[in-house]
Amino acid sequence: MLSNITINEHSSIRIDGNHIIYFDPYRITNETHDADIIFITHAHYDHFSPEDIVKLQKETTLFVMPQSMKGEEEKLLKSKSRVLWLSPNDITSVFGYPVQAVPSYNTNKPMHPKENGWLGYVVNVNGTTVYVAGDTDVTEEARAVLCDIALLPIGGTYTMNASEAAELVNGLKPKAVIPTHYGTLVGKPEDADEFEPLVNKEIQVCRKL
Repeated sequence: MLSNITINEHSSIRIDGNHIIYFDPYRITNETHDADIIFITHAHYDHFSPEDIVKLQKETTLFVMPQSMKGEEEKLLKSKSRVLWLSPNDITSVFGYPVQAVPSYNTNKPMHPKENGWLGYVVNVNGTTVYVAGDTDVTEEARAVLCDIALLPIGGTYTMNASEAAELVNGLKPKAVIPTHYGTLVGKPEDADEFEPLVNKEIQVCRKL
């Protein structure tokens, strides 16, 4: 499954499988119009970018978005596209993929308040559970996630930093972790150099940036 996951940059993620799945498309260069599902974690411009989403969406694209973002979909919808609205802790299925909505928020910063109802997602893709954390700190809900692959922000400032992300992933014990949200808009490329040696050796660190 790791080979099926690509990072455009920042937290712009693609998973290739029976369907083409994107999370928070951003700074997309090619107009592929191939998205079967687009997950949006929250409303900030670097995670919800309509000008990038239109390069990927097609007539039948399904959007999965936080309930608190209702109204924003008017910028996106085509004739046959639709939105599945989720609230924190919801569990559902999307095109046959089990999905869990995980609260994503800051504990010691003001940028992502818990009351906004913003989300990370755990998606089971062909038997592999993938956790895309969104912009979050280390939270009680994040610590409770069960996953095979974790994609965690490490850049600090708006999210957990490298050492905090390592502490979280060591507790989650996935098979692999992919660091995100560093090296471009926020954080430094060297954040991954700090993160990797702090991760327990039985967890594979896969750099995609």
